[in-house]
Amino acid sequence: MSDHLPDQPAAGPAVPLPYLIIDFDSTFTQVEGLDELADIALEGSPDREKIVGQIRELTDRGMSGELKFSESLRQRLALLPARRAHIGQLVERLKGKVSASIRRNRSFFERFPGRVYIVSSGFREFIEPVVAEFGIDADHVLANTFTFDAEDRITGFDPENVLSQDGGKIRQLRLLDLNGPVYALGDGYTDYQIREAGLADRFYAFTENVTRPAVVAHADKVLPSFDEFLYQNNLPMTLSYPKNRIKVLLLENPDSRAEELFRAEGYQVETVTGGLDEDELMARMEGVSILGIRSKTQVTARVLEAANRLIGIGAFCIGTNQIDLVGCMKKGVAVFNAPFSNTRSVVELALGEIIMLARRIPEKSPKMHAGEWDKSARGAFEIRGKKLGIVGYGNIGSQLSVVAEAVGMQVLYYDVAEKLQLGNAIKCRTLDELLEQADIVTLHVDGRPENTDLFGEAQFARMKPGSLFLNNARGPVVEVPALAAALRSGHLGGAAVDVFPHEPKTNDETFESELRDLPNVLLTPHIGGSTAEAQRNIAEFVPERIMQYVNTGNTQQSVNFPNIQLPDQPAHRLIHIHHNVPGVLARINNVLAAHSVNILGQYLKTNEHIGYVITDVDKQYEPELIKALREVEHTIKFRVLY
Repeated sequence: MSDHLPDQPAAGPAVPLPYLIIDFDSTFTQVEGLDELADIALEGSPDREKIVGQIRELTDRGMSGELKFSESLRQRLALLPARRAHIGQLVERLKGKVSASIRRNRSFFERFPGRVYIVSSGFREFIEPVVAEFGIDADHVLANTFTFDAEDRITGFDPENVLSQDGGKIRQLRLLDLNGPVYALGDGYTDYQIREAGLADRFYAFTENVTRPAVVAHADKVLPSFDEFLYQNNLPMTLSYPKNRIKVLLLENPDSRAEELFRAEGYQVETVTGGLDEDELMARMEGVSILGIRSKTQVTARVLEAANRLIGIGAFCIGTNQIDLVGCMKKGVAVFNAPFSNTRSVVELALGEIIMLARRIPEKSPKMHAGEWDKSARGAFEIRGKKLGIVGYGNIGSQLSVVAEAVGMQVLYYDVAEKLQLGNAIKCRTLDELLEQADIVTLHVDGRPENTDLFGEAQFARMKPGSLFLNNARGPVVEVPALAAALRSGHLGGAAVDVFPHEPKTNDETFESELRDLPNVLLTPHIGGSTAEAQRNIAEFVPERIMQYVNTGNTQQSVNFPNIQLPDQPAHRLIHIHHNVPGVLARINNVLAAHSVNILGQYLKTNEHIGYVITDVDKQYEPELIKALREVEHTIKFRVLY
């Protein structure tokens, strides 16, 4: 799903389809059949874990070539206390464990059943019913067969079957005597041996489920998915682009759930614990399709210039002022953030800080740790009845307003935009009006340029003597020297600061600030949203928005793209991003008309910089259509989804 590589119409292969020799265990399915059969047969046995582990070890040794296959098979079956009835249970389990990319491309197998053979050292009794659901006939399943005793216990395997013997797959391929190109796909050494014997033109190591280094080392190609095989060979596939080719770079250590979600979708994921400066980030952007950052990393025009494949950025935080949003728009890069996911965490931190400062805890606690008993009420007060001035009445400010009222505070707020007050909050017409009345002032504004140095010497002078100040918004909003001076002079009774104009990129760097060592000051390392709940929510919300954009073109909740909530995709979807100039939609539709394309639905939305056109069309169209749409004047990015 990329505008940089050719998308494929759903046409047949340009050259005759080769014969595909596909392994079953850990290739067609995610698991090894005998391992799963042992797990079923030993249910309730105290030795279940031990014996299943032994069988899995023998499987790995046989698949990697460390142990002769025939010996591996013999030893595994000797450990297996299974009956015929267990095979039915195994079949149902395996049907649910077909490899994701195989299952996704079921239509390919149904379309070309005569060209696909399942050649496996596993057993026909459980393989045949699983692959039959994909249109693969029984005579194209070549596998071992079990032997049973009079009580239907599995006693072993048919020794006359060539697949039970060392080099069995080689013998089986010789018996098949296929006339035409042969490609072998599998995860084991026995699959490579087909190629080694000259009976396959290529060997593809299939690594979607398991990676065996000894096998990968002998492969012509490595396949992270079956989509990749189809893509490399220009064969019909369900996806328009293999997801394993989409590279994700995650910086600044978002919750592990983010990486987990991207990997589950099949993407390549690289992580960097800390932030990167401009040059470091530029050096890493080659081939990156999705970039995930938090607040430290700056995505500048130079970074965007170095990003040759970038289609989306995820900000694992609320703010996006660290990203050149207009530059992203002009490059066709959609940006998503997490506007609500950590709201509650910041609100709770602010409330806790207000109480801690009101009771002068930042001074009391260090004294206690030093052995000093300073029991005094001097300068300490309750927050009930006090006036809380909230500057910025957005998602966080408005929720803090409700929570503060619940503990008995009077709430004043100021915002440059018209906002509906909640509860008994009182709107102030100017910032000065709020500063002159509030006992506690807390900032919850965004990082737009107009807010830089919003609070300086003049604003602190306007505040009531002895009042408290909190900044959990953005570092550049406050002139730190002016805040430090107001604290040293005693004009302010205390402060809590979580964000700073200059923050360390990693935990190994030293934090430097004029606010260090001042009395009744709480300093925290940008942790307003750093709770387990918030980080988990963010790590789920942002990837889901990005993956929805990649998969469907949906831009709902993007902070820089025209927002379009798209319906379900009926067939093929043409995604066109262009400079917002007159006539582009007409040119697109002229191209579609010239190629006799039937339009099922079309959606357009623009902003001051770009236009975003989504056209759903029938599957049948000429390949030249894609080239013509890419060449429409003023195109920024174009891709096809199916």
